[in-house]
Amino acid sequence: MKTKLSKKQAEREIQNFFIRIHEKTPGEVKRIKRLAMAHNIKLGEKRKTFCKKCFEPYKFPSIRIKNDMITITCEQCENKSRWKVK
Repeated sequence: MKTKLSKKQAEREIQNFFIRIHEKTPGEVKRIKRLAMAHNIKLGEKRKTFCKKCFEPYKFPSIRIKNDMITITCEQCENKSRWKVK
């Protein structure tokens, strides 16, 4: 039987997870994202460390900066994620 985590416990687990994001599998990333959504925890800048389509952590992504936009191309699925430069 699974035990429910409090919001603080979930925040700690998410924080510890993103310390070693490059060693994680897409399934683990998806589980942590679901945990954050269940507890209404914003990932903020952490969401830019993995592909939003295949959930593969970025290891050597192709990064382009043009017209105040950052474009990161996933090396696995070739999906492009775009963010504004602040």
